[in-house]
Amino acid sequence: MSTLKASNQNSLLRFTTAGSVDDGKSTLIGRLLYDSKSIFEDQLQAVETSSKKKGLETADLSLLTDGLRAEREQGITIDVAYRYFATPKRKFIIADTPGHVQYTRNMVTGASTADLAIILIDARHGMMEQTHRHSFIASLLGIKHLVVCVNKTDLADFSEERYNEITQAFRNFSSRLDVPDIKFIPISALLGDNVVDASTNMPWYNGSTLLQHLEEVHVGSDRNLQDCRFPVQYVIRPQLDESRDFRGYAGRIASGVFKVGDEIVALPSGMKSRIAEIFVGERSIEMGYPPQSVTMTLTDNIDLSRGDMIARENNQPESVQELDAQICWMGDQPLNPATRYIVRHGTSEVKSMIREVLYKMDINTLHREETDTNIGMNDIARIRLRTASPLLVDDYRRNRTTGSFVLIDPNSNLTVAAGFIS
Repeated sequence: MSTLKASNQNSLLRFTTAGSVDDGKSTLIGRLLYDSKSIFEDQLQAVETSSKKKGLETADLSLLTDGLRAEREQGITIDVAYRYFATPKRKFIIADTPGHVQYTRNMVTGASTADLAIILIDARHGMMEQTHRHSFIASLLGIKHLVVCVNKTDLADFSEERYNEITQAFRNFSSRLDVPDIKFIPISALLGDNVVDASTNMPWYNGSTLLQHLEEVHVGSDRNLQDCRFPVQYVIRPQLDESRDFRGYAGRIASGVFKVGDEIVALPSGMKSRIAEIFVGERSIEMGYPPQSVTMTLTDNIDLSRGDMIARENNQPESVQELDAQICWMGDQPLNPATRYIVRHGTSEVKSMIREVLYKMDINTLHREETDTNIGMNDIARIRLRTASPLLVDDYRRNRTTGSFVLIDPNSNLTVAAGFIS
């Protein structure tokens, strides 16, 4: 049954686009939507009208995703734009992320839930600093599938030699990344070559188009169905006569499969019980799986509250107060070791102290800079953190939910960093 559910989940693919500024990310998504006939007539008319006002002869498909006024005026993507479309084979959610270095934090946000990342490289310019940065972030976020699209091949005379140069350079760089599946495709997002339809301008390429690859790539096995993790978000106690004794624990299943009758352990108390019922809304189900939001009841009256976790006795997360983690700094102000940042991990929040900055990562070379401990916006570093109370964690590579956290500045209440435990 769990296998069936996992295969059903494989029908949805979340992916993100990344790369340097002006590499054509928004145009590519616009082309995907246009050629797959996933655009409403009124949307297309609005884009055509806007394009004519800009003096363009053809529709600027990037306008389908660049929705902010500032983005339209500057011709760049600032915010993360999410789009939904579907083909007969699959449903898709796209996160179009910014290319400018100052918006790297937005890219982290957009890629954090992605199954696959598309890295665009301008065929004229080759690999840039942002290509390195975004590829490394994709690896850091545990994205297991990369599609490297060498774009604007029409401006490089559809050159096979240039395509081979860029792909070899990326292979040399990616050997230091932890990404098991990398696919290379030469495209022209502007003209549509190899995006939805195969190109007649590049007879030397006989691989799949981008859409074909997106429809066929298998991501169901990437999801963790072994480690049962259910962070409690809310305890439901209706004050109604007919359900006065009801005690339900609501939250989102992080990983694993939970069934009615399963033996569980409540953490951090360590008390044991069994699952009595599982609800999705008001509907009772026999089994829950990620990423469902459910309400569970137990056969025993156990004291559980927000921030606690339901797991299996023989498969529990690690309880730690001191941990090492990679962080991507998002704050306008640099990291201050004297600040007691708040760690938001799952449904729990605890105060913390940064014990040590172990090193900062050089994005271009992937070398560790152990002498440079000044961490500013968009820097990626490894830190040692101590929390005021224990956290229930897993390695990020195994569980993206229980292996990640954010740091919050207590003075401004702003999120200043995303962290990955390893």
